Amino acid sequence: MADTSPSVSRGLWLIKSEPTVYPWSQLVKDKKTAWTGIRNFTARLNLRAMKKGDLCFFYHSNEGKEMVGVAKVVKTAYADSTAEEGDWSCVDVAAVYPLKSPVTLATVKATKALAKMQLLVQSRLSVSKVTEAEWALIHELSSTKPR
Repeated sequence: MADTSPSVSRGLWLIKSEPTVYPWSQLVKDKKTAWTGIRNFTARLNLRAMKKGDLCFFYHSNEGKEMVGVAKVVKTAYADSTAEEGDWSCVDVAAVYPLKSPVTLATVKATKALAKMQLLVQSRLSVSKVTEAEWALIHELSSTKPR
């Protein structure tokens, strides 16, 4: 298996999906998907900043409100074909591994070291940055060794 531990040259992200729309289990089944439908300018900038090989926590929003797995960017930003108007982008992501224990939003909020996490400070953002320290701590909270 390829090394997916974070490095200085690898970006770290969090991508959100409602589990009733596109759950982690569907990404695992599909193996990869186009991450379309993002209609927020900051999230669009984040999509455009993603590089092939960057890693993403997969977060179930609205229902569950928890990080459940890790995905990898397999194709950098390109035009989102689901956009009826405007200059919107998407990336392709692939499932890499599940988290042994999901990390809930409540746990993130209760963890002082995660207080500045973009998930909390820009909570409506569907694609957000994750720092290396946050990446490591969330893996620790999930009892999952980063790969």
